[in-house]
Amino acid sequence: HCLTVRAVCQREIDCDRGNGYSWKITLLRNYWKSKVKQEWLSGKYSNIHSQNNLPEKSMYPMDVDTWGEILEAELER
Repeated sequence: HCLTVRAVCQREIDCDRGNGYSWKITLLRNYWKSKVKQEWLSGKYSNIHSQNNLPEKSMYPMDVDTWGEILEAELER
């Protein structure tokens, strides 16, 4: 599971591991973030017309760099 999450959230995982978090805590901190981030990066939410069309778990607290990655992916579509 950790490697799957790291494939999407490499920067976040590496930062947590660098700060001394165990793999278990790192996974708990980043699991849902990786799910939501992957859906955004895959374009699942590219053609949403209002916030009412977003699924319940489409948002998760993410840092500026993560939102930057998502916006860059949208610009490339």
